[in-house]
Amino acid sequence: MKIPRCMSTQHPDNVITPFFSESTDFEGEDEIKEAYYAFSHLGIDEQMWDCEGKEIDNYVVKKLLTKYSPYFKEYRLGKDKFITLRVPNPTVEKSEAKILLETLESIPRSFDASKLFYGDDTPPIFEVILPMTTSSKCLERIYRYYFEFVIGKKNKLFMEGDITIGDWIGEFKPENINVIPLFEDMEHMLDAHNITRQYLHGKHLKYQRVFLARSDPAANYGNISAVLLNKIALYKLHLLAGDTGIDICPIIGVGSAPFRGNLRPGTVERVIKEYPSVQTFTIQSAFKYDNHPNDVREGVRILNEIRPAKAHEFDEKRSLEIVRKYTQEYQKQLSDLAPTINLIARYVPSRRKRKLHIGLFGYSRNIGGVKLPRAITLTSALYSIGLPPEILGLNALDTDDLQFIRKVYVNFENDLNDAIKYLNIDTPFIPKILKSKLEEFSFASATDKEHKETTDYLIRALKDDNLSDLREYILKAASIRNFLG
Repeated sequence: MKIPRCMSTQHPDNVITPFFSESTDFEGEDEIKEAYYAFSHLGIDEQMWDCEGKEIDNYVVKKLLTKYSPYFKEYRLGKDKFITLRVPNPTVEKSEAKILLETLESIPRSFDASKLFYGDDTPPIFEVILPMTTSSKCLERIYRYYFEFVIGKKNKLFMEGDITIGDWIGEFKPENINVIPLFEDMEHMLDAHNITRQYLHGKHLKYQRVFLARSDPAANYGNISAVLLNKIALYKLHLLAGDTGIDICPIIGVGSAPFRGNLRPGTVERVIKEYPSVQTFTIQSAFKYDNHPNDVREGVRILNEIRPAKAHEFDEKRSLEIVRKYTQEYQKQLSDLAPTINLIARYVPSRRKRKLHIGLFGYSRNIGGVKLPRAITLTSALYSIGLPPEILGLNALDTDDLQFIRKVYVNFENDLNDAIKYLNIDTPFIPKILKSKLEEFSFASATDKEHKETTDYLIRALKDDNLSDLREYILKAASIRNFLG
């Protein structure tokens, strides 16, 4: 079984609109083109298909095979290239719950379209991602619903002495699907190995994919906490594989901003060193569209060629001590900035016309009773006022903490330097205690003068309550960084 190294996603963190999109905000048909572009032009083997919100296209397989048939005759869906559905979690997303049922029902229909095209029984879709996983029961319900109610109904009689639904409608395949848990909050990331173990019990699987969030933990707990939490989860999943004899194949959701993972074409090898045991890395919109296509292809090529290695072992207890003290200070500073963040968030472009996944706290996250926007918008808002979120909370760390972090967080200095060049040291929004802490660091990056001038204007506009040009300057600053947020 081929398990991709790269997963193209629909995260709207891009500044530049790709050539195939008819507007600055992606619409339904643009996402069909996007999947084909990721496969055929960028060399990515997997497309995550977000099955929430308006204009969801459950006919993605049929449309790809019909519109791009010469390509997919050569590169088989379900064997060479993969569509993986991200479904709503009914336990959390009540308003989207029935979309899950529609999505699961679409899997046999996609199978029929593929069989008509290829003439065999290779399923084009056989995996779904469950966001906000909090227990093995959440996974089991989807696994069993598909098997017992989507596939199982084929054996049901209409009435005594009559034909079955399968006789009437035809075969229902594939017989089973793989359910991939996505862990997004601290509690369940730290328990990901136990939840996965419980789900695997009684199943005869050769492998299990497990998805770890990177952006939401950063937004909720700060950048350093996000890295440490992922490393703890990855090591425990590595141990789980050894205990069970089942290959555990982690996925990590990294974006282009250092705060969200710092995965860009030029940083691919650095990110692999940070998370060596990860099987699949997300390739989000900024990676795909805010860099030269040749650089994107080269980054994808490197990811595809370097194979996963053993997870890092380190002091978990010490890591969690740092997470607790750092997170507390990060959340305090973020809460103080909330009014400004929420104001700027209204002017950050969406880049997708339809609603994507709602995330852990819905459209707005709630930290200490303060509502804040999703990770991409949050990151964009802070960068737009010259305050990279990577530096928030650093004042909580002493010399010993930083020494430990530098050993465990391999790219700590690199990521901080990548972020600090977009710090506007004159921004009035930087906490005084944090500003003095930064003097202890010797940064290699010089301030980006153009970005500083742009954020100077934004800061003056906020001060003067002149908001008409905010969107333009948010985009100008983002184009300098090569990511929106």
